[in-house]
Amino acid sequence: MLMDMPPHRQAKLTTRLASYLLRNPLIGLYTLVLGSLSLASSFFDRSGRWQHGLARLWSKLILWTCGSPFRVYGLEHLDLSQPAIYAANHSSALDIPVLYAGLPFQFRIMAKQELFKLPILGGHLRRSGQISIDRTDARASLRSLSSAAQTIRAGMPMVVFPEGGRSTDGHLQPFLGGTFYAAIKAQAPIVPMAIVGAFDALPMNTFTIHPTRFELHIGQPISTEGMVSRDMETLSARVHQAMSELFYEHTQLTPPRPAAEGETAASAATKSEA
Repeated sequence: MLMDMPPHRQAKLTTRLASYLLRNPLIGLYTLVLGSLSLASSFFDRSGRWQHGLARLWSKLILWTCGSPFRVYGLEHLDLSQPAIYAANHSSALDIPVLYAGLPFQFRIMAKQELFKLPILGGHLRRSGQISIDRTDARASLRSLSSAAQTIRAGMPMVVFPEGGRSTDGHLQPFLGGTFYAAIKAQAPIVPMAIVGAFDALPMNTFTIHPTRFELHIGQPISTEGMVSRDMETLSARVHQAMSELFYEHTQLTPPRPAAEGETAASAATKSEA
């Protein structure tokens, strides 16, 4: 029956079966075993070094299981002598493994509160010192952002997704302001990054993994020295521009044209794709 199908349908079916019967079960196994080990190690290692090491192993196993080559560009832009906020686009559940596998230092992540409620993953996030952001409660969110700024000032780099959630079309979305509040409060530079290939491998709300080349592009740091709260919008625009240039330079997507006066960003993006 398989041989009677057109080649493109055979390829789709093969990819789907490989995901459901091999790749997804293996990723689930890695998550269960290494997540449990990570949670257990948190009771003995307060520095988070063991947990981060297990997260890197988990990530590398996932990328290997996806059958996707992976490369990092721009490592020469990293200045590990000072903590920074590393900002990346977010379009796939595979973004997290790409960042853990690609960044050669320990860091913490600012993540939405819903992830902290998930079995195993939530326990790992809490015990490993990740920062929970509750966007439904302004006061709680402000406390979390202040905690993130304190973590950065203490010397721990932070990874953030300024879009606030995964993109449904692969394009870079508008930014939320929390990232920039934390950066200015900590007076820490923001390092723009672009993850390429993750959306093609596993778009949002799908479970079929398509082996695709992954790339992590690291840009020049953007200073926040001397900035105050009223500079958040300017800083956001600078980071968005830097991330957009990094991202669209290395993808086949067409950058959305700037929205005209009275036009929404969504409609501008639609016209760019037309």
